[in-house]
Amino acid sequence: MRTKVVVIGGGYGGLRAIEFLAKHNDVDITLIDKNPYHYLQTEAYGYIAGRFDIHEIAIDLDKWCRGFKNRVDFLYEKATAVDYENQTVTTEKQQLSFDYLIVATGAQTNFFSFIEGLRENSYGVKNLMRAYNFRKEFENLIYKKLQNEEINSGEDINLAIGGAGLSGVEVAAEMAHVIEIYSKTLGERAKKIKIYLIDASDTILPGMSSYIISNTKKRLEKLGVNILTSAFIEKLDKTTIYFKNGEQLKYHFMIFTGGIKASSLNTKLECEKNRIDQLIADGELNIHNSKNIFAVGDCVEIKDMHGKLLPPTAQIAEKSAEYVANTIRKRIDGRASQPFHADVSGIFVALGGTYAVGEMFGFVKVKGYTAYLLKKAITYAYFLGLHLRINAGYKNRIKDTL
Repeated sequence: MRTKVVVIGGGYGGLRAIEFLAKHNDVDITLIDKNPYHYLQTEAYGYIAGRFDIHEIAIDLDKWCRGFKNRVDFLYEKATAVDYENQTVTTEKQQLSFDYLIVATGAQTNFFSFIEGLRENSYGVKNLMRAYNFRKEFENLIYKKLQNEEINSGEDINLAIGGAGLSGVEVAAEMAHVIEIYSKTLGERAKKIKIYLIDASDTILPGMSSYIISNTKKRLEKLGVNILTSAFIEKLDKTTIYFKNGEQLKYHFMIFTGGIKASSLNTKLECEKNRIDQLIADGELNIHNSKNIFAVGDCVEIKDMHGKLLPPTAQIAEKSAEYVANTIRKRIDGRASQPFHADVSGIFVALGGTYAVGEMFGFVKVKGYTAYLLKKAITYAYFLGLHLRINAGYKNRIKDTL
């Protein structure tokens, strides 16, 4: 008897779960996603700054699924409900039954409602369209400066990044690096473009090691990034950021990376959630006390074996997905499964151009070009795996049409 597995969400966790489950010939898999592409959010910093093209951060999910030789179906639809009792997923167009379900819907930018005007006047990086719009704004700014067109009557042009976590730091560094490169053609005009990195915490990269923080700060300062910590934004309008201490900052445009919340589907699922709507799972990543329904990645609150919250990163999404895929296999075979245990194996921070800072396994510390090469190798291996599967899917599609 064949087992039906439905995966909701084509992000890092969803794709990794499928890769592991598709090894078994007795499993039929359906991937559901409201977008036709997989978005490599970890590379958003380079795309926003204009260093990467869209084909380097997005891949076609239909062709990727076809690479599994018709054992993985893709539905370009939005999942709207889950019926636990009847084991069905409802989309905008149909209803699917499942034996096992993996919720891997990821997260979206949390434009905090207590900051007046934040959603209306800033961009996020979790959504590809918002990242695309920000890229256009950034490129348009560079073009106008190249043309020697005056902006803001010759005043400094301030680009603000709200949130000094990993995403915010990488975006700030890459944009500052790009501006530094353009100074060769823009001359003194490039100095009028200022990058501000703003966070309410008393440090950048809160929660990371002193090695990562100190070396990242040195690199940002070298690139000319203005770092504002312990800075609480009260509100913003189209031209000005207002801080709670009474200070103001004129800005040209702003990107916000200061928080996440779970996807909209989570709000419709009847199960326990935390304050940002992440699902609360048991030790084996099951939700709703259902041993055949799992959640992985950013949409679920995940802890390590000591009860400490793990960061919502691609690495943790993939580790949780691998665990769930293996656990499903064990349950199909009637074997016992063990609780999920994982930690962060390493972290790399891209800091503009060919510079990065990283740590691996808690004791290997690297920075500069060496760290950049290691980060690039990890990204390339992931990217290559996706494209090999897409190439296979493209060939299979040609065969199907002959």
